[in-house]
Amino acid sequence: MRIVHFGHSCVLVETDSARFLIDPGAFSSGFERERDLDAVLITHQHYDHIDAEKLPDLLEANPKARLITDPGTQETVAKLGLDSHTTYPGESLKIGDTVVQVVGGEHATIHKDIPCVANVGYLVDGGAFYHPGDSFHVTDQRIDVLGLPTAAPWLKAAEAVDFLRAVGPRIAVPIHEAVLAYPAMHYGLFTNLAPDGTEVRVLDSGEVLTV
Repeated sequence: MRIVHFGHSCVLVETDSARFLIDPGAFSSGFERERDLDAVLITHQHYDHIDAEKLPDLLEANPKARLITDPGTQETVAKLGLDSHTTYPGESLKIGDTVVQVVGGEHATIHKDIPCVANVGYLVDGGAFYHPGDSFHVTDQRIDVLGLPTAAPWLKAAEAVDFLRAVGPRIAVPIHEAVLAYPAMHYGLFTNLAPDGTEVRVLDSGEVLTV
């Protein structure tokens, strides 16, 4: 499996049978040049996870790509005139021969006065890679590579560390970092407080991780 981080929450996953993007949002860049995609997956409706300006052109350039979204993003893609499949927690998707399980269901709390929105996580090939979206959902599966949310209005650094420890992946790739001016401080915290057996791997934008 090859994993490419395009900044913030956008990740390209390549397996032997599929190439798909997760969360091509407004804080990410470079993903719009990708071709031969089999799918584009969205975890939730916030603009840093779905760039409504770039998404139509991305799909036009990738005509065989399926657009898969959480329930809360239905209205956004409908307004763009895009065909999509709405997925729910508990569903198992097949992209090529790659199996993607849909987990979670709800965005982490930003503030008690802000309603929570739908959020789904994507678990690739039984735990080879896990993208939780904006949530702390812990799965029952053993996770090899975790996309680890780093900073957000809904997230404290201590909570990110607790989530990292609860999941206990072999490799943690920090994502959702664009709101920070100096994310290296958080990366150091993750490295120092990671559970035994977990390696924190910071990927530059466009850098490939092969696992």
